[in-house]
Amino acid sequence: MLTQAKKEFIEFMMGADVLRFGEFKTKSGRLTPYFVNTGNYRTGAQIAALGKFYAACIREACGEDFTAMFGPAYKGIPLVTAAASALSTLYGIDKPYFFNRKEVKDHGEGGSLVGYQPKDGDSVIIIEDVITAGTAVRETVPILKAAADVKVTDMFISVDRCEVGKEGVKTAVMEVKEEFGINVHAIITVRDIREYLSEHGTDPALLASMDRYMEQYCRF
Repeated sequence: MLTQAKKEFIEFMMGADVLRFGEFKTKSGRLTPYFVNTGNYRTGAQIAALGKFYAACIREACGEDFTAMFGPAYKGIPLVTAAASALSTLYGIDKPYFFNRKEVKDHGEGGSLVGYQPKDGDSVIIIEDVITAGTAVRETVPILKAAADVKVTDMFISVDRCEVGKEGVKTAVMEVKEEFGINVHAIITVRDIREYLSEHGTDPALLASMDRYMEQYCRF
């Protein structure tokens, strides 16, 4: 269902030139009529607003039922920071957060994790931008498990493209749930984007292109 909050998030992404329409090639080689580039967020106001959207999604899905928040380097770092700040400011949910370095620091305090140091028994949620093939999750879980005996329960992303992998059967979200037991929560999905475009009288050619792409690659 396309809620008012989802409409606002879609308009926010479009206004920041993060959600774009046209013809783009994904890493998998697919020609897609829409593209999400979270690297286009670049102002304090944008990252503050983005943190609020994530915080609302986290609060609705988990409430306070988690120990800490993890943001995988690099894009997950500002996301987890903004989300942690918004959770505390808006809802009084003050949770620790942490992220990883791509390169292990060999001086000073050393290690690959910055911020909160996870402990055995912790329940950790992951904050990311998008999920395509689930590669980032497969890299992230071993990092967390190597730090402590934690339970990774949930993952939060901006957009679920709902696309199947190379096998053409399961989406990345389905695979992550099956492989790691992680529930993935998206602020919006490609279906929400399609519904928004339809409601706002978008060019029929773009709608037809979206329909063809979703029929070929998406599963709901």
